[in-house]
Amino acid sequence: MSDLKIELPSKVDSIITALQAHGFEAYAVGGCVRDTILGRMPEDWDITTSAMPEETKKIFPRTFDTGIEHGTVTVLIEHEGFEVTTYRIDGEYEDNRHPREVTFTRSLKEDLLRRDFTINAMAYNKKDGLIDIFGGMEDLDRHLIRCVGDAEERFSEDALRILRGVRFAAQLGFDIENGTKKGMRRLAHSLHNISAERIQTELVKTVTSNRPELLYTAYELGITKVFLPEFDRMMETEQETPHHMYNVGVHTLHAMMNVRPDKILRLTMLLHDTGKPDFKTVDANGAAHFKKHAVGSENIARNVLKRLKFDNDTLYKVTKLVYYHDYRMPARAKNVRRAMNIISEELFPYYMEVRKADVLAQSSYLRKEKMSNLNEIEDLYRNIVETGQCVSLKELAVTGKDLIEAGMRPGKEIGEKLNELLVLVIEKPELNTKKELLNRLGTELNEKGTG
Repeated sequence: MSDLKIELPSKVDSIITALQAHGFEAYAVGGCVRDTILGRMPEDWDITTSAMPEETKKIFPRTFDTGIEHGTVTVLIEHEGFEVTTYRIDGEYEDNRHPREVTFTRSLKEDLLRRDFTINAMAYNKKDGLIDIFGGMEDLDRHLIRCVGDAEERFSEDALRILRGVRFAAQLGFDIENGTKKGMRRLAHSLHNISAERIQTELVKTVTSNRPELLYTAYELGITKVFLPEFDRMMETEQETPHHMYNVGVHTLHAMMNVRPDKILRLTMLLHDTGKPDFKTVDANGAAHFKKHAVGSENIARNVLKRLKFDNDTLYKVTKLVYYHDYRMPARAKNVRRAMNIISEELFPYYMEVRKADVLAQSSYLRKEKMSNLNEIEDLYRNIVETGQCVSLKELAVTGKDLIEAGMRPGKEIGEKLNELLVLVIEKPELNTKKELLNRLGTELNEKGTG
């Protein structure tokens, strides 16, 4: 018990107080306690109680069963739901994920003992203050992720905790305690039993944290080998070229660190060079080349994202950015318009961020020139957007209807002609007027008529 004071939300406090008034123990527990102590805003507030689920339901007028077989009832207070879970002891785990049975208990200590890490095994209410049986506060002070009790036992109960440990370290800026690391390494193989969706969630939280480079820790502990073997291959691929100072994997980590923590951008940087191990050649001078690796990277990125059950929107954006991550051009307006057309107006700003992050993760060789080229492209891009220059069919000054009215027969030729006019306008934006384009069309139609 500690003198620490935590400001509980009034609705949470009212649920705890109501349970106490009926003779039961009740506490806010887990992540919400940890985050409040760290000065972070909790995502949600979980409550643990000695009351059995049926007893909880009798106390509150509005509840619904969320996971009643595991002791969880959602209590509704003014349309807001709070999960209230009975103290429990988990039975034997059969699949590295779910206990075969759950036994309810009246002991808070037994309930806290089944939790993953000490920093998540603290409970709080106003009456008793902070209950910290396993040294969670000390580990918060030491910035340490440490298992409650025996690490191997905790990870064999639920293998997802292995990834959660890395993710917490990445999000909170903590280290992982040695015994916990040892348990992670020994049980990494059991991640095979965890669903792709759950692995995806932890991966995204890790790579969009302030420390995406903690993927390296996951690699060292043999964790990525299980769910992202492509990363291990990159870690084993050297880049004997003046443009690079790291192997492909370490370059990848730096590229992720160089881009803002956006899911699409971080996943693109994670996967942008996955094709390099397969596309590596070494010339007579001992220099490495990775020609056309972006094509290979796009295929691998698609396989990885499908395997980890990502949604189609993420799949489309990331694979397209991976494919074009190495698309280079001299800084001229028509090149930029063409690139905006090919990559899409929506993704072009992402493409610029990807290119910069990639260059900054390379060696200093020609870096100044590369960045100068990208900055010039960015200026041209801004001007193209501000002046409303045409880069796609929707900005073209004529439509299919206009072409038909001008005398063209309906059919696939209409689409072909529109694309032809678009190519013309991307070259010379000043031609994008209805009058100019229809004049050109009229001249062509006349020539065909007289020919």
